[in-house]
Amino acid sequence: MPKIIAKVEGKGNGIKTVIVNMVEISKSLARPPAYPTKFFGCELGTQTQIDKKNGRYIVNGSHDGDKLQDILDIFIDKFVLCDECDNPETVFLVQPKREKITSTCSACGHSSLIDMRHRLSTFILKNPPEGDDATPQKLKKLKKEKDKNAQNGDTSPTDKDESGFDGWSDDLPTANKTNVDEWSTDTSAEAVRQRMSKLGVGVKGLTHNEDLEKSTEERFQIFFQFVKDKVSENNISDKEIVAEADRLDMKDRAVLALAEILLDKDILTQLPKYRVLFLRFLATNQKSQKHFMGAFEILVGQLHKNDLLPKTAKILSTLYDQDFIEEEVLLEWGSKVSKKYVDKKTSEQIHSKAKPFLDWLKTADEEDSDDEDVEVVYTNRTEEAVLKEEEKKKKEAEKAAQPATENNEEDDDIDIDDI
Repeated sequence: MPKIIAKVEGKGNGIKTVIVNMVEISKSLARPPAYPTKFFGCELGTQTQIDKKNGRYIVNGSHDGDKLQDILDIFIDKFVLCDECDNPETVFLVQPKREKITSTCSACGHSSLIDMRHRLSTFILKNPPEGDDATPQKLKKLKKEKDKNAQNGDTSPTDKDESGFDGWSDDLPTANKTNVDEWSTDTSAEAVRQRMSKLGVGVKGLTHNEDLEKSTEERFQIFFQFVKDKVSENNISDKEIVAEADRLDMKDRAVLALAEILLDKDILTQLPKYRVLFLRFLATNQKSQKHFMGAFEILVGQLHKNDLLPKTAKILSTLYDQDFIEEEVLLEWGSKVSKKYVDKKTSEQIHSKAKPFLDWLKTADEEDSDDEDVEVVYTNRTEEAVLKEEEKKKKEAEKAAQPATENNEEDDDIDIDDI
C-alpha cells in the first residue's frame, strides 16, 4: 500500500485536505475509495467530499499525512484485516435488508460480522461495493466452495464444529449463546487501555476519553503514573508521552511530573539526556517554563537539598544555556521569593544561591542595552574580508597623501637651489 499523499488547499473556512492517491490506496485494500475517505470524516468529526468522476477525495480542514496514516491504520484493522489470520485478502458481503455486513477471508475462509455500531457501517449499507448487488448469491457460492474443500479434506477455521455452527448462519446455536458477548465492546478499564495501546500516536490525541471530565489533580496523577510505568519498563517514547499529555490536557503541567521522575541529584548529566523530551513541552511555552522552575525548587530545596542546593547557580546556567528556560522567565522568577512549591525559608535559600547567576544575567542584559547606542553595520561578508578591505582603504589613503608630501619637498629643494 502506498503512503498517503495529503495536499492542503484553500484558506480560512474553505481549507480542505485532498488525498491525492486515495484511488491507489483503495485498490491495494480492495475497498472503494469512498470508504476510507468517509472513515476519516467519522474519526475527525468533519465533512468529506467524494467526487468519483474526477477521482477527488477530500476531507474538510487541514490534516497532515502522518495523522491520516494513523487513522487509516485503524480503518484497516476494523474493515480490512481478517479477524482470524490478520490477512488483508477479505471481501465484503453487504446485505442491506438484513442490515448486515460480512467480511470473508479468501485465505483462510473465516467469516466475521463487521461492527454495525460504527457510522461507516451505515454508509456501507447505503453504498455497497459496486457489483455486490447479488451478495446472497456470492455468499452461497463461497459456501459451496468451502464445503467442496471440506469434502476434499481441506478444512478451515469456519468449518462446522460439534455444536453445528458453521460460521455462516445468521443465528448462533444455543450451545454458543454465551459467545454473543464477543460482539459487544468490553468497556472495562483494562480493555480500554489495550485498545488505546493499539492506536497510533496521532489518533490517541483525537480519541474522546472520559479522563478529561476528571479534575486537574486526577489527570495529573494519571499522567504521572503513565510516565512512571514507561520508565520502569525502560520504554520512554517522547511521542507517546507528548500524546498522553495532550490527551489529558496536561501540556503545561507535564514538566512537574517529568522532572520528579527523570531528574535527581545527577541533574547536570540528566538534563542533556532528556533535553529533547523537555523541550517538547518548554519551547515557546512560558507557562510550562514557570511550572518547571517550580519543579526545580522542589528538586533543589526538598528532594535533593544537600546535593543540589550548592549547585543552584550551575544548574540555572545549564537550564539557560540549553534553552530550557528563557531569560525573561528566569529574571521574573529571581525577582521574588514564592512559597508556592517550597516553604519560604527554603525558597530564600535557593534564591540566595542563585544570586551570582541572576546578577550575571542582569549585567549581561544591561550591557546589551548600553550597546544599543553603538552603530552596528550588518554584512554578509566574513570578518577577515572586512579587515582586508579596511587595510586596503588605509593603504590607499596613505598612498594618496604621499605624492602631495613629495611635491612639497621638491618645491623646497628648488627654492634652496635658487637661493
